[in-house]
Amino acid sequence: MPNRITELFQIKYPVIQAGMIWCSGWKLASAVSNAGGLGIIGAGSMYPQVLREHIRKCRAACTKPFAVNVPLLYPNIDQIMQILIEEEVKIVFTSAGNPATWTGFLKEKGLRVVHVVSNTKFALKAEACGVDAIVAEGFEAGGHNGREETTTLCLLPLVRQAVQIPLIAAGGIGSGEAMMACFSLGAEAVQLGSAFALAAESSAHQNFKEKIIQAAEGDTRLSLKKLVPVRLLHNTFSQAVAAAEAAGADAAQLSQLLGRARAKAGMFEGDLEEGELEIGQVSAALQHIEPAAQILQRIWKEFLDTQKRIAALDFTEG
Repeated sequence: MPNRITELFQIKYPVIQAGMIWCSGWKLASAVSNAGGLGIIGAGSMYPQVLREHIRKCRAACTKPFAVNVPLLYPNIDQIMQILIEEEVKIVFTSAGNPATWTGFLKEKGLRVVHVVSNTKFALKAEACGVDAIVAEGFEAGGHNGREETTTLCLLPLVRQAVQIPLIAAGGIGSGEAMMACFSLGAEAVQLGSAFALAAESSAHQNFKEKIIQAAEGDTRLSLKKLVPVRLLHNTFSQAVAAAEAAGADAAQLSQLLGRARAKAGMFEGDLEEGELEIGQVSAALQHIEPAAQILQRIWKEFLDTQKRIAALDFTEG
């Protein structure tokens, strides 16, 4: 099913694996890309030289296109960008920052650039900066989220109406049925995070994966809005954050509570109580740890089956 996204990235399926911190290293990215989607290395939890190693290992394990996700608030951003150029990365997804800062530089070097947004204001800004595509990420998503709390099904048509460039949907997508819903609202691909965090190749700790499987409706909450909004799975730490926010804690107090390396402790090292466990609302529907290729193929089959089922509906009178 060729479209603007599959042609832009030279991939078989319009399915993209999100660049998640502590989950999406070279093993996951290469597995998704080899299966026909677009795998993404998440640079947000990597020191510059660690990122370089992951890029090289991904290239060695993968014959297909892959990308790197770079949060623009990254402290070593100059080094990161230089590594992307030196290692001849072809596709970059940027997030958590101003796209005007680096898009021109990356485009001049011949890279494809995609920016993640949570509202139409930033979608228009990203388009004006010259990005090749936009990821519109709704409130349901895990990781860094929008303060507006706009859900994916509300956000997509607003962004689709506002911009002309290709649109990728993200947030709350874990099935082919959800993928079809996003396509009906103007998306040309979907980006999945939580579903691929459970992949066998994900670098997430086994404890975290089991916690995701056990998650039920209401077990995640958008937190830390005075810092950078993030959706957290319920545990001792998230309860402490909720209590602090209810008491009127300011950004400095929340930053002190968050401390250092809490996301690593939770998602990578498996501390399920004091660690930061970032995951989307769709975690309530995720039940199995599977190889990345199997996840992609299942979602694609569900998408095609849903397409056929909808096409067969007959609402004619009589």
